[in-house]
Amino acid sequence: MIPKYFFLTKGVGKHKENLSSFELALRDAGIQHCNIVTVSSIIPPGCKLIPREKGVQMLQPGEITFVVLARNSTDEPHRLIASSVGVAIPSEENQYGYLSEHHSYGQTEEICGDYTEDLAATMLATTMGLSFEPQTAWDERKQLFQSSGLIIKTTSITQSATGDKTGLWTSVVAAAVFLPPDATLPQTATAPVQASLVVQEGPQKTG
Repeated sequence: MIPKYFFLTKGVGKHKENLSSFELALRDAGIQHCNIVTVSSIIPPGCKLIPREKGVQMLQPGEITFVVLARNSTDEPHRLIASSVGVAIPSEENQYGYLSEHHSYGQTEEICGDYTEDLAATMLATTMGLSFEPQTAWDERKQLFQSSGLIIKTTSITQSATGDKTGLWTSVVAAAVFLPPDATLPQTATAPVQASLVVQEGPQKTG
């Protein structure tokens, strides 16, 4: 199975039971009806990133669904948690890309998103033989990667939340969801969404 499309999604849930809060986070992400199988970090060559609303329509209840998943939970009141998935897509369609997942405590949504975007881009860069100092700030490496012409698209999706003040379990998820190779885009869909240029955009955010 080599997917042709994938999409990014995220969600948050709260409940007195940890497992139920995770289920509610999956519902918020729109993937609760799938049998989720977590996989590692490779975007197949030519696999297109599409909008979440189109991707969710292409899922079937009960189907085996492969995802790169980041999740986190807490029952500590006011504790800040986050989960994030980063994406790095090469300029050449015959080259594979990378996904990275990360969960954190105490990081803001922006910092967590930047971290996962950095992870994905760095992993892809090392496969292409790009030389750089790992200690260099991410903004500087963004410019290096973009100027190389080899990595032109990066993005991330991040969900953060603070622990419920009454002690309910709070769960957050972020995921890259691969669609079956025989899946077709809904007829109302337009061209696949373009990921952000590496020097232009940061992580996707919610208010």
